[in-house]
Amino acid sequence: MKSQVPPLPSLPMLDFTVAIPTYNGENRLPDVLERLRSQIKTETFSWEVIVVDNNSTDNTKKVVEEYQKNWPVAYPLKYCFEPQQGLCFARQRAVEEAKGKFIGFIDDDNLPTSEWVAEAYAFGKASDDVGAYGSRIYAEFEVSPPENFQRIASLLGLTDRGDDAHLYEPHKKVLPPGAGLVVRRQVWLENVPKKLMLGPKGEDAIAQRGEDLEALLYIQRAGWKIWYNPKMVIYHRIPRQRLEKDYLIKICRQTGLSRYHTRMLSVKTWQRPLAFLAYMLNDIRKIIFHLVTYKTTIRNDIVFACQMELYMASLISPFYIWRRYLHKQRYFFIVGLKSSP
Repeated sequence: MKSQVPPLPSLPMLDFTVAIPTYNGENRLPDVLERLRSQIKTETFSWEVIVVDNNSTDNTKKVVEEYQKNWPVAYPLKYCFEPQQGLCFARQRAVEEAKGKFIGFIDDDNLPTSEWVAEAYAFGKASDDVGAYGSRIYAEFEVSPPENFQRIASLLGLTDRGDDAHLYEPHKKVLPPGAGLVVRRQVWLENVPKKLMLGPKGEDAIAQRGEDLEALLYIQRAGWKIWYNPKMVIYHRIPRQRLEKDYLIKICRQTGLSRYHTRMLSVKTWQRPLAFLAYMLNDIRKIIFHLVTYKTTIRNDIVFACQMELYMASLISPFYIWRRYLHKQRYFFIVGLKSSP
């Protein structure tokens, strides 16, 4: 099951790392850091907090420096700067900087409960075959969400799969979001590529809608189990603008466009032609059913419009990803020609 790649020379020296990737988070970070400074039941293991500043232009660094002045010595607060903008780069930098055997990712708009760190470490410590595990994530809305919002709530990382811990079974094609995710550091280093296919690419970026899933699929493909742990509870702050139609439509489009790549990662190479056809027919079926069922409300209902955008983007995803891949190959070919003697 486990990868045969030998461990890197720099081995973790702590039990757990909390990593906070942030971009212009000076106004959001204080609440997150206050929650982490107030964690309980962590006396029996060693841990740290790392803030990864992802090329911020505000006072993010100063905020961290102010907290460092009075931060508990028992679990250090560290700061590092990642100039390549994009969540995938920030998380990769966090993994490389971390000293913990386990790494818990918390976004700068996530508020963990007081026992999140203790529950996260306890779950990983008890299971040798678990490569990653996700949190239970509730919403903290600034304004009330639209009617039927639960239909698309998972697209904002909201995850409530009940009171019992359970395995994310590969055949169900469902995995946890990156917010509140805990991974084994060595498993990530050995199995997740440093540059993900769904990483940022200028204005064409679809990273934040697919890179979490892409990274987890590499871990799952390597034979590691991925679990849901309801005792790890996080509250995700969702401001007014993230419930506006234009923002939600954009999320659905980006999610749909990333689907071909993530779908193909979950099937064997020889199965991909048949899987491609099956997924395309199923997307067409969903579009037709949605049109027939909600044709009079799609234009005016935010949630139904978002679902239609998701289905349409999923349908064209193969062609989008192929074009993206060809452009990438063309770029490397041109660079190779210029660098050759």
